[in-house]
Amino acid sequence: MNTYVTGAVIKELREKNKMTQCQLAEALGVSDKAVSKWETGKGYPDITLLEPISKIFHVSITELFSGEPIRNTNTAANMLKRSFYVCPVCGNVIHSTGEAAVNCHGILLTPEQAEPADGNHEINIECMEDEYFVQINHPMTKSHYISFIAAMSPDRIEMVKLYPEGGAEARLKISGVRKIYYYCNKDGLFEWK
Repeated sequence: MNTYVTGAVIKELREKNKMTQCQLAEALGVSDKAVSKWETGKGYPDITLLEPISKIFHVSITELFSGEPIRNTNTAANMLKRSFYVCPVCGNVIHSTGEAAVNCHGILLTPEQAEPADGNHEINIECMEDEYFVQINHPMTKSHYISFIAAMSPDRIEMVKLYPEGGAEARLKISGVRKIYYYCNKDGLFEWK
């Protein structure tokens, strides 16, 4: 990821939108020389211009920084086409039903890739009336723990946040569940189908 908006991104977006440097400069209230400096790498736009630039080009500020367009092909918002993002700084968990640009603490987060359970992350599931009782055989210390357990169905998600020194277990409604996900703060995302 770039540390700031690059001139190449601005030029690419400007040309894609069929704008001249003069037209962009006029829309932003700057000189065309300023736009030229940005595009040749001899300067950067002021931080106060990021929001106006993103609005002119119809992109998010995150897209300006990354230089990558966000295209969400999951227009039906099927919950099974999910992505989990976990902030390495605060442990914040963000869920999306399609492609997204997610930032936390100034970090562009990448979606976690689920793996099948391994010997260190075995899952036990019992049916109890209309619920699954889910237990993960895993230590729950301040430095190594299961952060959440989530049940996914085509139309909903049920997520239980877990905390260090608590139990690695949860009760989840059975109704329509197709997958169960759980996240280890050291080893990543795991799934049960």
